[in-house]
Amino acid sequence: MRFLFVGDSMTIGRSGDFTWRYRMWQHLEATLGAGGYTITGPRTELYDTEANAPLSHAYGDPAFPAPARRHLAGWGEGWLHMAPVVADAVAAARADVLLVSLGLIDLGFYTGSEQTAVNTRAFVTAARAANPNVKMVILPVIPNIRAESDALFAAECERFNLLLAEAVADLDTPRSPLVLASHPADYDIHTDTYDGTHPGPTGEHRLAGAFADAMHQAWAVGGPYAGALAAA
Repeated sequence: MRFLFVGDSMTIGRSGDFTWRYRMWQHLEATLGAGGYTITGPRTELYDTEANAPLSHAYGDPAFPAPARRHLAGWGEGWLHMAPVVADAVAAARADVLLVSLGLIDLGFYTGSEQTAVNTRAFVTAARAANPNVKMVILPVIPNIRAESDALFAAECERFNLLLAEAVADLDTPRSPLVLASHPADYDIHTDTYDGTHPGPTGEHRLAGAFADAMHQAWAVGGPYAGALAAA
């Protein structure tokens, strides 16, 4: 089973981060074992905030294996940016399962909820053009600090999540199933992020757990997430 992580700044991570991708790699190792899965994708870098570019390889754990660092994520990239490139990425990586965390950057800077939902549907169509059997777990837009002070933005996030749920229900098929992950349990932007948006160690565990639990419940892939939040 070949996994492709797709996301924005919360997924690519910055220099020094472990990333939720790292936590998912640990989960896959524990539940599927070496040889039972592959992590794929065209990129491996973290975002270097000083260079303002994805140039860093300074992961929080230097022992994070290079092949497991692969992804399709970008700082400042959303559904708008990923819909045109996902087909090529899925085809090149021969991805079977997409774990997708997008939407916040779209709503914050590029498109309203309605157009973001249109771009989401375009993304699904494009991914399926490359692999008609591809599976996807999609995370809703999760709590963030801007939504605490900007009521209009908070409403757009809520509206998009409703449209996202509709899209997942409409587009789900037996051949290419879509699963809407639950909001990470007990996610607190004041303790699970370093700036109100981007996950710190506990937030990374909670994001990985949302994906892992969704896959296990929907498809019996892996097992329930057992990452140690207390050890984060």
